[in-house]
Amino acid sequence: MRHCLTPLDFTTQELDQLFDLAADIEKNPGKYAHACDGKKIATLFYEPSTRTRLSFEAAMMNLGGKALGFAGADQSSAAKGESVADTIRVVSCFADIAAIRHNKEGAAYVASRFSDIPVINAGDGGHEHPTQTLLDMMTIRQLKGRLNHFTIGICGDLKFGRTVHSLVKTLARYEDIHFVFISPPELRVPDYITDILEEKGYTYEECIKLEDVITKLDLLYMTRVQRERFFNEEDYIRLKDFYVLNKKLMRRAKNDMYVLHPLPRVNEISVEIDKDPRAAYFKQVQYGVYVRMALILTLLDIHVD
Repeated sequence: MRHCLTPLDFTTQELDQLFDLAADIEKNPGKYAHACDGKKIATLFYEPSTRTRLSFEAAMMNLGGKALGFAGADQSSAAKGESVADTIRVVSCFADIAAIRHNKEGAAYVASRFSDIPVINAGDGGHEHPTQTLLDMMTIRQLKGRLNHFTIGICGDLKFGRTVHSLVKTLARYEDIHFVFISPPELRVPDYITDILEEKGYTYEECIKLEDVITKLDLLYMTRVQRERFFNEEDYIRLKDFYVLNKKLMRRAKNDMYVLHPLPRVNEISVEIDKDPRAAYFKQVQYGVYVRMALILTLLDIHVD
């Protein structure tokens, strides 16, 4: 039995195979429509979510399976004090695979230790968000045709952004990638992330102003300032609109610089950008369904000829 707790659970060769499978699912959806007949996924979401939870449920339904679960800790026995370990033991009796999102780092790992079914980490606190990284990488590969030889700017909340942490650590296994970290000082990327890049010989730079670096970027990964990660409301209000990507900034960018965002967005990308052909964040959502379909098939060891 295999789990998906971090993108690093997969080799780069296995990631290529996963993305190849996802691409085939996109092209031939009917071929996979009954691959998971009789199977169930449990979506255990202790934190609010729209895209990730519905994406997992849609992925299983597209494969012919069914979904069950809860969309908040207050809707589960956690409200009565039940532990994650006991919850996953119970859920293992009902489902064939589980996706868990939790506000505490390491919750998915704990679940995997006590589970009788494959566990997918759907986000644990400010730590990891592996399936978001998988769909981010598939989006990059589909748009750029490669996962190497580019400069990527990552902008916004780099301190608490679990999508950022997962993406950087995973991209740091591919060749010739230059990272540009754009954030206010209070939300700069953690040292352990830059330590990884330095140990592996990757180049990176840190700056505060997006306009200073946007001309050199091949990809721009925007993130929101996450209200739920702040202890001080005043700090959140001060920083929430620090970056706003608008038409004026996009005019300075390369013609093939794609904009990604894990969503939800608040104000950091103006809606006027949505019609720009370089806006790829809604494409990411669709790729997310294909990647999660591929991941479910992989973890359940289901092969479709």
